[in-house]
Amino acid sequence: QVQLVESGGGLVQAGGSLRLSCAASGRTFSSYAVGWFRQALGKEREFVAAVARSLARTYYADSVKGRFTISRDNAKNTVYLQMNSLKPEDGAVYYCAAAAEVDYYNIRRNPSDYATWGQGTQVTVTS
Repeated sequence: QVQLVESGGGLVQAGGSLRLSCAASGRTFSSYAVGWFRQALGKEREFVAAVARSLARTYYADSVKGRFTISRDNAKNTVYLQMNSLKPEDGAVYYCAAAAEVDYYNIRRNPSDYATWGQGTQVTVTS
């Protein structure tokens, strides 16, 4: 079982960039698929991006495609979410989540697929 800690959130103007990090404890992080989700105040948690065990396989929500990039560095036990061209509607608490995965290329997009969650990091985008 891994534990996750997000960082990198903050306040940014529309059009700006942030890079979120999700640091994991545990030696078997490379055996986990990882996803980023976000939850704005009064709204349901929504999928943002996911990466399989293989970095070659990623998936994005349509709302962030072309602006956000998910990546992972298994040597550092860290997954990143580079967010560019931020919009006010991107403001939310961002969570990373991990799921033990056998399939090297499987992507998970549903929150219920993930057993382990971080505490979240706040992203605020001003217009």
